[in-house]
Amino acid sequence: MSYSAVNQATSDRTKVGIKTMLNKVPEATIFFWVVKILATTVGETVSDYFNTTLKFGLVGTFFVMGALLVVAMVFQFRLRMYVPAVYWLVVVLISVVGTLITDYLHDTRGVALQPLTIIFSIALIASFAIWYASEKTLSIHSIYTSKREGFYWATILCSFTLGTAAGDLLAEKYFHSFWKAALIFSAFIAAVAIAHIVFKLNAILAFWLAYIVTRPLGASIGDYLSADKVDGGLGLGTTVVSAVFLVTITAIVYYLTKTKADVIELDSSAQAS
Repeated sequence: MSYSAVNQATSDRTKVGIKTMLNKVPEATIFFWVVKILATTVGETVSDYFNTTLKFGLVGTFFVMGALLVVAMVFQFRLRMYVPAVYWLVVVLISVVGTLITDYLHDTRGVALQPLTIIFSIALIASFAIWYASEKTLSIHSIYTSKREGFYWATILCSFTLGTAAGDLLAEKYFHSFWKAALIFSAFIAAVAIAHIVFKLNAILAFWLAYIVTRPLGASIGDYLSADKVDGGLGLGTTVVSAVFLVTITAIVYYLTKTKADVIELDSSAQAS
């Protein structure tokens, strides 16, 4: 979308009384899901890298990443349209912070994964309920006000904390293998996709189910690649995995910035939501 088109679109929204903001999130294309899984993997490996390799500890890493997230969020909310670099930076940082919240409560405070999964499930459901009660939609095609964007990011954070807790619970208690866990989470996402395409599962429900499960999928992939071979991993280390995945994310985001292949175009149905 050209800048002249952006200006025209925002002008049209002003005329009909809609806040002059384009949709602030990307379309759920194949690029979206690839970068999302890469970002969740980085969330796992970067948090481990700062915590163990650089010896920041969970609390120190949380404050560093939390501060970076706040700064990135300020830029994201100030924008009037979707900007791939800023949006995906926020996602990566939320992935790290969400992982740290769960790890701190479990590893440092001793809260078991079962109650954490229940607590974060309740938090996520509450986030969805409050969002829907206020806006009457949970669609990613309707994120063009600051209020809706606030609900969106709160839900994303809840999904990351829940994904971390539930993923760790399943991987540690039932799967006992990083690659097996990754295959099972992948199968679940595939089942959701089939249910949507073949059996017409509601698109919004399908999106959020898949979105939540990409968190434990990414974590399983990250753990498998970075963990020592004695622990069931490939032994590549958090530094290598984080670097390779961040470079890949950067390359895809650059492509999206140039092509605008994931920009959600304005339409009358979205405006009416």
